[in-house]
Amino acid sequence: MPSESYQRLLPPTLLEGVQALHLEATLQELQCYSFQVDLTCLGAELAQVFERHPLLPGAVLVEQGQFVGMLSRRRLLEHLIRPHGTEFFLKESLQVLYSYARSDLLVLAGTTPIVVAAQQALRRSPELQGEPIVVQVAPQTYHLLDIHTLNIAYWQIRGIETQVRYERTQAQLIQTDKMASLGRLVDGIAHEILDPVSFIWGNLSHVSAYSDSLLQLLGAYEAHSGSLPHELARLREELEIDYLQQDLPCTIDSIRTGAERLSKLASSLQNFCHIDEVYPKPANLHELIDGILLLLKSRLTSEIRVVKHYGHLPPVLCFAGQLHQVFMNILSHAVDALIDQAVSRQLEQDFNARQHLMSSIAEPTIVITTEIRTTIVGGKPSRWVAICIADNGPGLASEDLARILESFSVKKRAEKETSLAVSYQIITAKHGGEFKLRSHHAASETSPKATDILSRSLLSDALTEQDFATGTEFALLLPLV
Repeated sequence: MPSESYQRLLPPTLLEGVQALHLEATLQELQCYSFQVDLTCLGAELAQVFERHPLLPGAVLVEQGQFVGMLSRRRLLEHLIRPHGTEFFLKESLQVLYSYARSDLLVLAGTTPIVVAAQQALRRSPELQGEPIVVQVAPQTYHLLDIHTLNIAYWQIRGIETQVRYERTQAQLIQTDKMASLGRLVDGIAHEILDPVSFIWGNLSHVSAYSDSLLQLLGAYEAHSGSLPHELARLREELEIDYLQQDLPCTIDSIRTGAERLSKLASSLQNFCHIDEVYPKPANLHELIDGILLLLKSRLTSEIRVVKHYGHLPPVLCFAGQLHQVFMNILSHAVDALIDQAVSRQLEQDFNARQHLMSSIAEPTIVITTEIRTTIVGGKPSRWVAICIADNGPGLASEDLARILESFSVKKRAEKETSLAVSYQIITAKHGGEFKLRSHHAASETSPKATDILSRSLLSDALTEQDFATGTEFALLLPLV
């Protein structure tokens, strides 16, 4: 073959790729070959190029500048080793050779992730497993990617994924161990609080009985002694016996109330730090909610009102510790949404009090409703416990609501676990229930119905629009066995 014929072909160019791959790396970041051959060239010309460049996997075939296909080194050799193959194919144009060596091509965009490309390459038939991949980086611009380069990059990314998963698991184990240690510490503190509280609570009844007896005895002495000596009368006046007789029972009742509240708080801490058993157990959902409200008492200022509409619920089979976390996450979200509204309302009330005007901001309110609902599934009635927690805050913007709903997916939850995403997983995966959310952003003027459109499909018809003019509402449905 004359050397000038080879000069008609531009030499192949090896495009260097990125050295350090990452999880989202694409095909255009790998080493590819840029080599195009017109169909009018002879087979001998292409064979000489392959001889001079032993790592070149193939050639991109074009006709009048338009992409036609790809001819790999392996396909060319398969046809040359046939009887009389060299005499026939080397002297003819590539158009003749390609008519015999044509095969199914895998053409992928340069933005295709390496992991996706490798999976598609593996789905090809066995005779095409070794064929290079055509990568389209621009209109009418095609490069060739060696399958071995793709496989090496794929397994490198798999190694990175394994390392990331290992590090994430280690971080989760450390965080879980820290939370377990914190839970044991809080549980120990709650236990230490309960011991003296139990002592106080157990002795209050005796103190109350003793004080009543002493007051009765003092009254009997005063009734039978007549006029008291001057010293006793002066001492009685200094000690304010009359006031003491009235205030002592009230003081004992106050101590009893404080001890009862402290006992409930310590019990709520113990329940919140409780680690669930392997199997679910019956629990009183109203006690779980009240325990979380008690823990949030410091954040539930006097400006935030909590309204409870509790229905008659039987004990529900559940993981009580995990439901504690769900109620804590949702109620904390509601409190965060109402704090600014409560401060604004208080400032407006202080200003309007001087102007003798009424406040235009609604009272920040959290409404908790529980009931039993019956639905028909597959022609059979199914009973659910519904817990709705709603607030009359400003609501969520459409982009914030979309971000929250997106975090419920498995992929987004694996990337970053948010409190609401964890709550969604606990309700749906652990309890076989439903976690529903809707919100109306009162400040949205351009598209006031955007959040309703995003979330209305998630909610049952039992949740009325009247109760949800503004604010955010969470609905939890737990199956009743």
